[in-house]
This record gives sequence, structure tokens and C-alpha cells, in this order.
Amino acid sequence: MIIKPKIKGFLCTACHPTGCEMDVKQQIAHVESQGKNPNGPKRVLVIGASGGYGLASRISAAFGSDAATIGVFFERPAVRKRTASAGWYKSAAFTQLAQDAGLYAENINGDAFSVEIKQATIDLIRRDLGQIDMVIYSLAAPARQLPDGNVVRSALKPIGESFKGATIDFNSAELRSIELEPAEQQEIDDTVQVMGGEDWELWIQALLEAGVLADGCVTTNYTYLGGEATWPIYYHGTIGRAKVDLDRAAKALQEPMASVNGKAYVAVMKGLMTQAASAIPGMAVYLSLLFKIMKSEGTHEGCIEQTTRLFNTRLFSGEVFDVDDQGRVRLDDWELRDEIQAFVKSQWSKVTNENLDEITDFAGYRDAFLQMHGFGFEGVDYDAEVDPDVPMVLAAGS
Repeated sequence: MIIKPKIKGFLCTACHPTGCEMDVKQQIAHVESQGKNPNGPKRVLVIGASGGYGLASRISAAFGSDAATIGVFFERPAVRKRTASAGWYKSAAFTQLAQDAGLYAENINGDAFSVEIKQATIDLIRRDLGQIDMVIYSLAAPARQLPDGNVVRSALKPIGESFKGATIDFNSAELRSIELEPAEQQEIDDTVQVMGGEDWELWIQALLEAGVLADGCVTTNYTYLGGEATWPIYYHGTIGRAKVDLDRAAKALQEPMASVNGKAYVAVMKGLMTQAASAIPGMAVYLSLLFKIMKSEGTHEGCIEQTTRLFNTRLFSGEVFDVDDQGRVRLDDWELRDEIQAFVKSQWSKVTNENLDEITDFAGYRDAFLQMHGFGFEGVDYDAEVDPDVPMVLAAGS
């Protein structure tokens, strides 16, 4: 079939397998251009491994330090005339490319919140790797089934007072006003349970009890703080409360991780296009401005540049690295430079439909959204027929 993008709101309901493979190849090429990291991890578990920072972390580990990787994700294969999800295509491409390079790469597809998937992962580690020396938690999900069987859903809302702002329609490239009512306490609590640190703790607890964490194991979870312009809907909203809970979880994990001479870190990353970011009201304007100024300054990074810099200059540099007063590793340092934030603040209220392309990089923001789903890559013939059914071998229990 010939596959074209189908955009509905902040979702693209079609994905291109060849384009997704191209995305993975380009990320691999960046990692390889940085050379091998002799201090990097060798046996890595990535929870939420099929896109964004999770996939990039897996690529940085595998092609940066020849790591064996296990990826846990929840993606759908193609069904009849419906394409597979982008995460399916990218994970299939990564697996094949890693194995072609002589690297171990296995996948578990299922609900990472569940006890069953945790156990299947432990069984796979025991069978093939014995132990692991890095656990990356990069799960982004709209809902979570709790251990007691109840299902809770996250809400992207402000806290305390309404939020009024603007977003940009992907299809029409027009500014649209948005207004969100403040979250109720139950919505705040549910968002923390879905997007906070509790499940990260449950994973580490299960892995420790099973004895599959190697001496010196490092675990990381990703967060975003952003500039002041985003705080009303982001850091001061429901998602911000979940991010605060990540800090709590990282502190709580220090003692159990110390039992294997390990560490737990929250890594603060820069603002960029991920599926999670595209769903946050108001972020389109901020990110379009951010892309504009950071590209002009030569400091713009995507997920793979960020994770490779995290590995090579922080976590596995072979040297002591700085953390902030909360113990977090900061990779948002370039985004938060005074001149970058000054530009965003000065232009924030000036964006209109008429000057959108002039003072922002919405075109680049939209390109990043399309590429996330496999569209817009040079060298891919999007008028050619392709088979949407891309196979991927999955580990037992998933």
C-alpha cells in the first residue's frame, strides 16, 4: 500500500515503515560518529524502548558501547489496512540493525506496568544475560492499571487556576486559543500514579529481589523542567507534580540501589518533539520558538544527541560529573541559557498567524512530528507501495 500521513489533532494515525527505519539508521549514524565509549554500559534494560528518549538511549548504548539490550514496550503490529505503530516499526528496525552488527537485542511487548511483564523481563535477563548494569525507565503512557486492578488515567491540566494560551494546528498551521480548567485533586493524584516514580520503584524492587542487577548498576529516569513560559501548564500543572514524584522516587531508590553499589538518577532533558510533548497544550508555540533560536545558535539537539551526550559526558565519562541541588543530571543546560530563554520570552506574545513562519520554526517542529511517524525523510519514496506488515520476533511471555 501507499502510506501517507493522517493527522488528527496531535496524533498521526498512519506510520511509514521505511521512514521509521531511516530514522533509526540516522540515529545510529550519529552515535557511531561520536566513537565508542569504553566506559559505557554492556547489558541494558530499557523500559519504554520504542520511541523518544527510550529508543535513543537504547541506540546510544548498543552502538556507542556495544551493549546487549532488552527493550520493553507496548506497540501494535499492522492489522489489515492499518499500519503498525511507529514504535513497532522502529523497534523492528533497531532489532534487525543491531543483530546485523552482532549485538544482542531482544524485545518484550506488553504492559510494562504489569507484574507479568516484569516477571517475563526477569526471566529473559536470567536466561540470556545473567545480570544487567543499566536500567533506563522512559515510559510515557496515558493510563496505568494499578497492582490492585484499578485503572487510573493522567490529565494534562493546570493546578489552582485556569490556563489560557495558544497552540498550533498541525494541519492548518494556524494558532488556536485554548483554555483549560484547573485539575481536581483526584486528577492530580491519578496523574502522579501514571507518570510519577512509583512504577520505576516497583521495577527496581522486582529486579533487585530477583538478583539480576549487577554490581555498580545505574538506573535513570527522564524528566523535563522547561522554561518559565511553559510552567503554568507544565511544571506547575499535573504533569509537574508527577515530575516532582520522580525526584522523590530517585531519592527513595538510593538506599536499595546502594545494596549493589548502584545509583539512581533523574536526567533533566531539553524540550523537543516526542509523542508526549506533542500532546501537551501550549507546547507547540514554546518548542517552535525554542527550535528557532537554538538552531540559529547551533545548540539544537534531538533525542539521540541528548542521550549520547548524557552517556559520554555524564553517566559514563569515566569522571565525576556535576548534579544539581536535587541530585539530578542536567542536559537542559543549553536550553536554559539566558539568551535562549530571553528570546522565547520576548517573542512568546508576539506570535500570530501572519508571522508564524518568520519568528518561529513551526516548519521544523512539524517536520519533527512527521519524522516521528516515518514521514519527511530524504531518500524515502513516499509514492512507492510498501508492505505495512513488518515482522518482529518477541521474547516469550510478551
